Amino acid sequence: MTNPVPPAVPKPGPPPNRPVQPHTTGDVVEGNGSEQVVHGSPRVVLVGPPGAGKSTIGRRLARALNLPLVDSDDLIAKGEGKPTGEVYSELGEERFREVEAEYVARSLASGGVVSLGGGAVVTESTRTLLQAHTVVWIDVSVEEGVRRTSGNNSRPVLNAEDPVEHYRALLETREPLYREVAMHRVRTDSRPPQRLVAEILNLIESR
Repeated sequence: MTNPVPPAVPKPGPPPNRPVQPHTTGDVVEGNGSEQVVHGSPRVVLVGPPGAGKSTIGRRLARALNLPLVDSDDLIAKGEGKPTGEVYSELGEERFREVEAEYVARSLASGGVVSLGGGAVVTESTRTLLQAHTVVWIDVSVEEGVRRTSGNNSRPVLNAEDPVEHYRALLETREPLYREVAMHRVRTDSRPPQRLVAEILNLIESR
């Protein structure tokens, strides 16, 4: 009597295709589309004066990293139900900075690429929070900054009879604060955004 032949064991098939995951640091993603929110630690935080190009570079960085862009000014506008410049005009700078600090803290508790308003660094609590993050200072010359922001009524902090001197004074006040919180500085005057983004990506990946 012969032993029965055991049934053939089927060979395992190829593993199922898995979707490419965004480059995060163990963050939890909620929502979809433009309302996607990533909870965790930002990959990078952008600071710098008005008109430096934080939003432009932030969008490109977020796209390159497959992450959402979190803009503190946008959070303020959505949370307060009106443009950020209007909130500033109604509250005055002192009270506005207090409100802004709350939204900045919220943005720094989310993942993605974070872009802060130009004056966010004047608040000490914000500078303290930034010590725990990778911060890049997006900088621009006085002349180019004035050119980019001239005629922009959404930035009441820049309204002045002499825009050049006002912008220069703004930078002189804030530059030490940007230098305090940032580990890297990039000038945007005459460099294409794609080169700036590549430089920042190299910095992020080297950490």
